[in-house]
Amino acid sequence: MTPPSPVLVQIPAFSVAGIAVRTRNSDERNPAIARLGGLWNRFFSQSWERQLPARGGDGRIFGVYSAYESDEQGAFDVTAGVAVAEPGGTLAVPDARRVDIQPGGYLVFHGEGDMPQMVIDTWLRVWRYFAENPQCRRRFATDFEAYEGPDQVAIHVGVML
Repeated sequence: MTPPSPVLVQIPAFSVAGIAVRTRNSDERNPAIARLGGLWNRFFSQSWERQLPARGGDGRIFGVYSAYESDEQGAFDVTAGVAVAEPGGTLAVPDARRVDIQPGGYLVFHGEGDMPQMVIDTWLRVWRYFAENPQCRRRFATDFEAYEGPDQVAIHVGVML
């Protein structure tokens, strides 16, 4: 079955609060130094989705990619969190971090299957899409994964229009 083509959507600004790590794709390919599995394990084992105040209405979990050093080869931050109702405010939860999603055009890639492989496979589709469509350029500002269930993800990749 061929995955659906990405769809261009306009996303308004919103904020996500949670916990974060800094990593790079090359590090994530090496289990000895990979950080993303540990981030998500900490997020769920410590019930961060229940600790964060002013949770947004839809209840989805987000993985936000931000603070890009350069492109997909450079370092970036990943925040595991939930949407929060009021952007820019302070968070009363120690160690929590807020990241603001930039408004604009995003290509959305949908994935379905077993975790974490479905996320990895969907990101491989993202990278392949941009390699095969050089006229479509990524912004490398904010990108995010929206988890629509335990086996569904929508990866939103910011693009220049």
